[in-house]
Amino acid sequence: MMIKIEVNNRTVQARKGETILSALGNCGIHVPTICSMAELSPTGACRMCVVEVEGQEKLVPACSFPVSEWMKIRTHSPRVLRARKTNVELLLSNHPDDCLYCERNGNCELQKLAEDLNVRDRRMRGRKSKLKSDHSGYGIIRDPEKCILCSRCVRVCEEIIGVSTLDFVNRGSNLKIETAMSKPIGFSNCIDCGQCLINCPTGALIEKTEFQNLDHILDDKEKITVVQYTPAVAVSLADEFDLKGNADIKGVMNAALRKIGFDYIFDSSFGGDVVVMEQASEFVERFGKKSNLPMITASCPSFVKYIEEFSPDLISNLTTVKSPHQAMASLIKTWFTKLNHIAPEKVFSVLITTCTASKYEVHSDESLKSGDRDIDAVLSTRELIRLIKLNGIDVNKLETEPSDGPFHATTSAGKLFAVSGGEAEATVRSIYYLIEQKEMPEPRMNKFRGSRDVREVSVETKQGEIRIASVSGLKKAMKILEEIKSGKREYDFIEIMVCPDGCVGGGGQPIPLLESDIRARIRHVYEIDKNETLNAAHKNSAVRKMYEELARAPWSKESKLLLHTEHEEIKVLK
Repeated sequence: MMIKIEVNNRTVQARKGETILSALGNCGIHVPTICSMAELSPTGACRMCVVEVEGQEKLVPACSFPVSEWMKIRTHSPRVLRARKTNVELLLSNHPDDCLYCERNGNCELQKLAEDLNVRDRRMRGRKSKLKSDHSGYGIIRDPEKCILCSRCVRVCEEIIGVSTLDFVNRGSNLKIETAMSKPIGFSNCIDCGQCLINCPTGALIEKTEFQNLDHILDDKEKITVVQYTPAVAVSLADEFDLKGNADIKGVMNAALRKIGFDYIFDSSFGGDVVVMEQASEFVERFGKKSNLPMITASCPSFVKYIEEFSPDLISNLTTVKSPHQAMASLIKTWFTKLNHIAPEKVFSVLITTCTASKYEVHSDESLKSGDRDIDAVLSTRELIRLIKLNGIDVNKLETEPSDGPFHATTSAGKLFAVSGGEAEATVRSIYYLIEQKEMPEPRMNKFRGSRDVREVSVETKQGEIRIASVSGLKKAMKILEEIKSGKREYDFIEIMVCPDGCVGGGGQPIPLLESDIRARIRHVYEIDKNETLNAAHKNSAVRKMYEELARAPWSKESKLLLHTEHEEIKVLK
C-alpha cells in the first residue's frame, strides 16, 4: 500500500511500513549511513542517518524509523548537518591519522563522510586507542585501532555467513570487537570468506597482500613464473577498467600479465573442466552404489573449512576432488613441467582469484600432503588491479594475447564455476553424458540460474532420477544440511558456495561490491556460456590429451593421486 509523505517540502509516495531511509532512497535522496545494510535488519547504531521529523523532539534514525501518512521530514536541515558532522568528529577523535599509508585510503567510508560534511580540522581530541593489529590469519588482517564499532562485520558474519566469529566484548568506552576468548583470528573459527572485510567501512579489516613480494621473483632469471586466474577475476577486471562489453577480457588479461613479467599465463577454467570430469565420474560411482550421498562439492575453500570445523560428520559426503585452481596447480607442476622440460622446483606458481579463503587453502594440510605447496602465492582481484596500476599498464590500449599451452583450450563449463549454480550445471552435463553416452537435450539449465538461494533440478537417467541442488550463501546452506540430516530433504548432488552469488561476490573483489556489479558479472558469465559451442568439460580435447599422457582416465588410480585430496576435522573454538 502506498502512502504520501512530505520530504523537504515536497510530496512523495512511500510504501506503508518501510523505513524513512528506504523511502528516501526510492525518491532519489541520499542520506549517509554507516551501520545500515540492505540485507540486514536495521540497528540505528551509528546515528549518521538522523533526520528531523515534525512532532519528534529528537532527531530520529532514518534506517529504523518507519514512515507514516503525511509525515514531514527534513533530511539536510542545519540541525541535522550539525549532528552528522559531530558524529564524524567523534569517530575521528581517537581514529589513527595514517590515512596516507592506510589500505583503504581513497576508498574509506569514514574519510568520504568527513569530506562530504566538510570536516577539515580536529575540534575534538580523544585518547588514541592502543590496540595491536592481528596478522595471524592467512587471508585477513585485523587492525582494531581503525574499528569504528559499526557492527557490520559482526552482523555479516552472524546473519549472512552464520559462523559468528566476531562479536562485541566489554562495555562503555572499553567496547570493542573480538573473536571468541579474544583469540587471534588465525586461531579462531573464521573460515576466511572475506565478507567481513568487503563490508568494513574503514581499514579495520583488510586482506593480507602478497603482490608486493613478486618483484624479486619476477626478476629472478632462475625462476619460471607462471600465473593462473579464475573465471570470476576476468569479468571483474572488465568492470574496474571500464572495458567494453565486447572486449576479449581474457586476451587483455593475458597481455597485461605478460607485461608485468610472468613467463606463462593460464586460465583456471581448464582446471574447472578437469574437476567436472573427476567429480562427475566420482558421483556416477557413488550414485550406483548409493554410498555417501548426497555428494557435496569442495570447490569453495571457505565451505570446506566450515565442514572441517563445524560439521566433520559430513566430511565423507564431500567430493575428494581438489578445487579447480589446486587441480590446475598440480597439473602445472607435473604435466606442464614435463612437456616443457622444466624442473618443478624452478616453477613459482601464482594464483589470482576472487577468494580470500584461497590464501588459507594453499597452506592447509590438504594442500601440503606431498610436503610442498603447488601454489606459491595467491593474489586477489584487488591485488591484480594494484599490480597493473603499479606497472603503469593501460589495459584499454593492449592488444589481446592468447594464454599458454597445454591449458589454452577451455570450455564454458569451466567458466560457470564463477557463479552460484554454475558448477552444478557444468557437472550435471557431464554426469548425464557418462550415464547416457549422449549429450543432454538442453544443456543450459535455467533452474540453476536466477537469484534464489536454493535451486533444485531433477534429471532422469538410465540409472534413475538424480536430484541436484545449488545453495548460495552459507547461512542458507546450514539450514539445508540440517534438513538433510533430519530427512526433510533428499538430494544426490549439492553445490554450496559460501559467498552470496558465488565467486563473483567473493571477498577478494573490488570494494565497494555493489549488487549491480554482481548482476552484471553473472550476466557476462552466462553470455559466455550462451555463445560457446564447447559447453561441456568432456568436449575439451586438451583435457582428453592430459588424461592420455598423464592421468590415464577420470577417477583412475593415477588421477586420484594427482587431482584428489583428503579432508580432516579441524578443532577450533566455536
